[in-house]
Amino acid sequence: MNEEGYKKLCRFDELKEREGRRFIVDETEVAIFKSNNEIYALSNICPHQHTTLIYDGFIEDGFVVCPVHGWKFNLKTGKQPKGQNGLDNFPVIVFEGDIFVKVYKKEMQW
Repeated sequence: MNEEGYKKLCRFDELKEREGRRFIVDETEVAIFKSNNEIYALSNICPHQHTTLIYDGFIEDGFVVCPVHGWKFNLKTGKQPKGQNGLDNFPVIVFEGDIFVKVYKKEMQW
């Protein structure tokens, strides 16, 4: 794959449905999830307590729920239902069975 800036993370079939995994890409914490056979990539750092456990959250109605305190984040956008601090979301490409993500540096807002 020749898309500039994308990094290979893992094989699509390595992820179980409704499962998250943690990766560090260019020093950025990334959580990826498989839900309804789609792949989503979000920041793995919760804006509430700055824990790096988002990947370990559970999937519920299109949201990932933080396992530490229960905040919900939209899998597609990273936003919370009530508009509080959200998670960065990252572009994902699945190509020939491999998952690629493009990360960017962003200043933390806390």
